[in-house]
Amino acid sequence: MAAFTTTAPAAVASLTPSRPASVVSRSLAARWTPLRCSPPAAGLRKGHTTSRRGGTLLVQAKKQTFSSFDELLEKSDKPVLVDFYATWCGPCQYMVPILQEVSEKLNDKIQVVKIDTEKYASIASRYRIEALPTFIIFKDGKPCYRFEGALPANQMIEQIEQCLQTC
Repeated sequence: MAAFTTTAPAAVASLTPSRPASVVSRSLAARWTPLRCSPPAAGLRKGHTTSRRGGTLLVQAKKQTFSSFDELLEKSDKPVLVDFYATWCGPCQYMVPILQEVSEKLNDKIQVVKIDTEKYASIASRYRIEALPTFIIFKDGKPCYRFEGALPANQMIEQIEQCLQTC
């Protein structure tokens, strides 16, 4: 890993900054005004389906609601890969496009589900989630394989396919 160092230019490193008198003389209240919120960008407004560059946005995620996690596992007709994640977790965010790719390639073999450990702490504690991201493959409602950490798509697909052959 590379070490980063910063060096300040001579003008910035000066101990006596030069400011215009008008900036210095302003009162503290006049300088600290709250920021105004701007309206959302065109692509984020409700009802818009085109991006800023003119392309159409395509969302392939399918959100389903179950009364319990156990019901989700029972009603699945194929093994379930559960991604235990948190919104503040950097490696978890890195895994979002990778999981999309895994889901597309193994669509006929496995179902991918994401569970936020902050919102569903009871599920996370039941399966002893101590590191993020943690992936557990459930088959017939029971955990059969577990791995942790961010992986490239090809390694993740390899692990899932090996698990499906042995479980």
